[in-house]
Amino acid sequence: MTETAAQSAAAAAPVEPVPAPTTRRSRITPEREAELYEAVLDLLREVGYDALTMDAVAARTRSSKATLYRQWGGKAQLVVKALRHNKPGHFEDIDTGSLRGDLHALVTLADDCTMEQNSALMRGVAMAMHHNEDLRQAFRDQLVDPEMGEFRQVLQRAIDRGEVRPDCPAIEFMLHMMVGGFATRALLDDQPPTRAFLTSYIDAVVLPALGVR
Repeated sequence: MTETAAQSAAAAAPVEPVPAPTTRRSRITPEREAELYEAVLDLLREVGYDALTMDAVAARTRSSKATLYRQWGGKAQLVVKALRHNKPGHFEDIDTGSLRGDLHALVTLADDCTMEQNSALMRGVAMAMHHNEDLRQAFRDQLVDPEMGEFRQVLQRAIDRGEVRPDCPAIEFMLHMMVGGFATRALLDDQPPTRAFLTSYIDAVVLPALGVR
C-alpha cells in the first residue's frame, strides 16, 4: 500500500471518542461529616436560614465552597441533611412489642434540653420554608417522607398485633398528631416540649384516637 493510500485509509477509519474526564468526589469521613453538620446547625441557630450562606459554612468548617456544592448540591440540601443527622434516633430502631411502648420509646430518644433546641431550630426552618421552594422540597424528600414511612411501619406492626383496626380513620393523621403536639407546645403554652408533656399527649390524644386502650 502506498503512503497516500495508507493516509486515506487512516482518514476513513472511525475515530475513537475520547472519554470525558470524570469528576471525583473527595471522601469525607463520618467524623468530618458530623463536625460539618454541627457547624451548619450552629450557624442556623446564630443567623437563621435566610442569612446562612455557603461562604459562611465554608469559612466556619475550613472547607472549599466547591467541595460543599459537590457533596451536597446546595444550601437547602446541606441544611436538611444536617437536621436529619441531628435527630437522636429513628423509629426503625424501635420495636418494643406494643404501640404505646414504641411511641414512649421515641419520646425518650432525646432529653428535654435537646428537644428544646430542636424545637427552636424547626420553628426557624418552618418559617423559611414558606418562601424557599428548594428548602421545602428537600425537607419533604429527606425528612417528611422517610418519617412517614417509619410511622407506617410502626402502625403496620400495631395492626398486625391487633392493637389498631386497619380501617381506623385516625391512622392517616398519626404523624400530624405527633408533629402537632411537638410544634404547638411553644405556640399555645409558651413552653418547650418535654418528655413528660409528649408522653402525656400520646396517652391522652394519640393512642385513644387510634383506638388503643
